[in-house]
Amino acid sequence: MQKTAATAVFESLSSPVRLDVFRLLVKQGPGGMVAGEISAALDVPPTNLSFHLKGMTHASLLTVEQEGRYQRYRANLALMVDLIGYLTEECCAGNPELCVELPGKGKTSCTAPADGAAPAAARKRARAAAPA
Repeated sequence: MQKTAATAVFESLSSPVRLDVFRLLVKQGPGGMVAGEISAALDVPPTNLSFHLKGMTHASLLTVEQEGRYQRYRANLALMVDLIGYLTEECCAGNPELCVELPGKGKTSCTAPADGAAPAAARKRARAAAPA
């Protein structure tokens, strides 16, 4: 992902309504939701929601498919994964062995302090994982 694409995604998600829509559609997975369901779930007036859905579709955050007289929206999960990769590709200064799993959600975090020095436990893990 390029910096300009990442910036466009963040600009589109900077609205609380758009962030709520995206999170709702991510939760729904590949099935997505029709506009009326999104409007009801988030208590957003249809005309207001339409404006946000159009902007998010234009930013490639959402895909839309016509289903009869309804439009089904889905989160662009591939774009989300690309964005997460872009944000974390240089995590821990390019030393993924310094990243640890956070409790509860299987997420990782860098154990290195801000000055780049690895804490003793992380250095020990890195040495143990290094090929002989």
